[in-house]
Amino acid sequence: RWLFEQALCTLYAFCGVLFGLSSLASLTVLSTVCCLKVCYPAYGRCWDVHAVGLLLAVWAYALAFAAAPLAQWGSYGPEPYGTACCITWEASSREATLYILALLIFCYLLPCLLILVSYALILWTVWASRRAVRRH
Repeated sequence: RWLFEQALCTLYAFCGVLFGLSSLASLTVLSTVCCLKVCYPAYGRCWDVHAVGLLLAVWAYALAFAAAPLAQWGSYGPEPYGTACCITWEASSREATLYILALLIFCYLLPCLLILVSYALILWTVWASRRAVRRH
């Protein structure tokens, strides 16, 4: 069972969600920037000066979704086995259900789709340029 107070459970879950979301968002931004640099070199250069802004955007994005349960949109609590804490996945209200759906769409499906599309475009560009070199 969780051995500490509810406040530490909330802090533990908040940190887990914050760092998990920032990790996935960072990977999404990296794959998108790589795609722009490889597939569209003219537009890829402009992202170098915006690196700090992109990092701040990643952390703001993660912080917004991680702080939502602290503002009563969703909630944090013990996991089913009770040994750690995370998002309460059993929706107890309409707001909790909307938070879980927002997490699914904006923090999992959309980033994964952007990563897949980015790397697919990179592979397509590499394949097309290799084919052009062979023809030449």
